[in-house]
Amino acid sequence: MRMREVSRRAAESQAILSTETKEWHHRHVLDLDDFSRGEIEAVLDTARAMKEVLGREIKRVPTLRGKTVVTAFYEPSTRTRVSFELAAKNLSADVASISAQASSVEKGESLLDTVRTFQALGADILVLRHWQSGAPYFVAQHVEASIISAGDGSHAHPTQALLDLFTIRERMGSIEGLRVAIIGDIAYSRVARSNVWGLMAMGAQVVLCGPSTLLPSDIEKAYPDVIVETSSEAALEGADVVMALRLQRERQEAGLLPSLREYIRLYQLNSERLARARPGALVLHPGPMNEGLEISPEVAHGPQSAIEEQVTNGVAVRMALLYLLARGGHAED
Repeated sequence: MRMREVSRRAAESQAILSTETKEWHHRHVLDLDDFSRGEIEAVLDTARAMKEVLGREIKRVPTLRGKTVVTAFYEPSTRTRVSFELAAKNLSADVASISAQASSVEKGESLLDTVRTFQALGADILVLRHWQSGAPYFVAQHVEASIISAGDGSHAHPTQALLDLFTIRERMGSIEGLRVAIIGDIAYSRVARSNVWGLMAMGAQVVLCGPSTLLPSDIEKAYPDVIVETSSEAALEGADVVMALRLQRERQEAGLLPSLREYIRLYQLNSERLARARPGALVLHPGPMNEGLEISPEVAHGPQSAIEEQVTNGVAVRMALLYLLARGGHAED
């Protein structure tokens, strides 16, 4: 009986994968500003099948056997890097991991020389995190391997946004028509930028909130359909989903905040503020959290929080992207 159930669920997962690749037309994943709603839904539906794989006793499938995935991180990361490596290994890909501190970069090798070396060694997909905004776009123009941005400067973090969208849809059933409030350091957040594109494509109403010094000067021109608030209370009113962004302490050192105490008083996501949102509103955070600063411990670990779930979903979403890039008839980029 158990074997028949496992076989049935595996067949359903394969059917989803076969269907959803028809909506996929990308060679690279650099941001979500060029993703259609159908393409985002293809990723989310594929991730649902991958999450079913992760729920099995043996969490590995031979889908990417013979493919090589290289992760190259020029900024410190644990969560995102490990998530990608687990995703690739779960799909039976060969995985190589490079950090800038342990590579020829320290000897003066350029980014382009380094990624060309990876390609010469047989990389099919390169996962790149870089401190400089635009680095993945530059690399994508010069190599044949598929590039996935794992975060570039303050520009974009598409896989984080996709796992956020997946988590919202899993919990709420749909993203269409939801009011999503994103609170914190909007100006320097690559997570916020990618989430705005993804949420708008999926039909959500997006509210961006933070101190005026941490809001982009051209925010209304860049995102004409987004609501902008400097009051966290106004932003949270009636929200279905609330995302607190990590606050970099260097913002205070740069004079963009009067004090961390003032930020906590006006913008920390705590129980009192969360009560302004709709009952049962979903709480997200891209991590790592500064508990007690941008989010209070009782909210971070409360019943409305899906923060740990985001981490788990990250593996499924990254499995989906690796699968789609390796298998899916891309026709553009």
